[in-house]
Amino acid sequence: MEELRAARRVMGQGSVPAGEAYTVELRRHYRSPVDEVWDAVTNPERLRRWLKPVSGDLRPGGRYELDGGEHGEILRCEPPQVLTVSWLYGPEADAWPGTSEVEVRLSASPDGGTELELVHAAVLADPSFPTYGPGAGGVGWDLALLGLSRLLAGGDVVDHEEFETSPEGREFARRSAAAWGEAHLAAGGEPEQVAAAVEATTRFYVPDPE
Repeated sequence: MEELRAARRVMGQGSVPAGEAYTVELRRHYRSPVDEVWDAVTNPERLRRWLKPVSGDLRPGGRYELDGGEHGEILRCEPPQVLTVSWLYGPEADAWPGTSEVEVRLSASPDGGTELELVHAAVLADPSFPTYGPGAGGVGWDLALLGLSRLLAGGDVVDHEEFETSPEGREFARRSAAAWGEAHLAAGGEPEQVAAAVEATTRFYVPDPE
């Protein structure tokens, strides 16, 4: 579970065009140089190996769609430092453009590696937040960045479905949910609410096999 310990998690607040938002932030150091990490997060052939297959007009102002149903617009692209996209799910999401945004920021570290910051901002009215807290999106991003780490280390394509149902994947998700609970507490969450959110997130990502 070195990957979980390597990442720093923060829950905060921000804004998107639809209004005030809560944010989940992941910060992670990679030994690979910035150009290598930028290519991994923007090159469709490499993106599919750690996240999901992507299609669409992959230029600023263009629209993209991931194989899992996530879709949106490329809002900002400044190679090799910043990529911002709207992040929506399902056809009904088009009625509320900008309710969720993901931004990836890259910067060079003194050792020649890369500091990655991923910020996912979603409107406070998102019905999943009161139930799941920051783990609603945070656990999914922990799983995704695990795939990115394996790709940068020269690993094979990550089969997310296979991994998430394996004993290793279930334990990873369980510990990720707990880690996001700690970030929620650090942000001022009420202990009882945080405990309930961690339990709900764990049940979602680690359902009873029976």
